Amino acid sequence: MTLSEQYIKEFEAELSAATGKLRQDFAEIRGNRPSPDMVQNIVVSIYDQQLTIRELGALSILPPRTIQITLWDKDAVTAVVKAIEAAHLGLTASNDGTIIRATLSPLGDERREEQAKLIKKMAETVRIQIRGKRDDAMKRLRDGENNKELTKDDAFRAKEKMQKVVDKANGDVEDLVEGKMTELGE
Repeated sequence: MTLSEQYIKEFEAELSAATGKLRQDFAEIRGNRPSPDMVQNIVVSIYDQQLTIRELGALSILPPRTIQITLWDKDAVTAVVKAIEAAHLGLTASNDGTIIRATLSPLGDERREEQAKLIKKMAETVRIQIRGKRDDAMKRLRDGENNKELTKDDAFRAKEKMQKVVDKANGDVEDLVEGKMTELGE
C-alpha cells in the first residue's frame, strides 16, 4: 500500500465515522414516527443496577405511533414506565402485565420547526467537520509532496480521490437530512 493510499483509507474512515455519528444522533431525535432507538438506551434503575430498556426486554413497533416493550421480568414494569416518562420524549406509557405500550403523540408545528432547526444545525456541524478533515488531509498530501515522500502525480491522484470521498460524505449528509425532514413531516 502506498503512502497516498494509506492517507485516503484513513480519510475515508474519518468521514465514515462522522456521518455514522450523525446517523446515530438523528435516530435519537424525535420524529412523527416511533423508533425503538428512541427508548432502547433509556436507563432504568432496578435491582440496585443501571440497565437500559434494551437489556430488560424486546422492542417492536405497532403502527402508527406505538412502541411495544415486552419485558422479561414483570417486576421491572413500574421502573420502566417511570423511566420512559422521566425521559420527556413525548411518549405516553401504559402497561398491560409484562407489556408496555409507549404511544407517541403527534408533533406540533412549533416543535416540528424546532426539530428541523436542530437537524440542520447538526448537519452543518458535520459538514464543517468534513471540510476541516479535508483541509488536514490536503495539508498532509502537500507535506508528503514537499518532503519527496509522494510524487506530484501520486499527490494529484490522491487529491482527486479525496475530493470524491468528500462529495460522497456530503451526499450522505444530505440524504440523512432529507430522510429525517421527511420523517418530521409525516
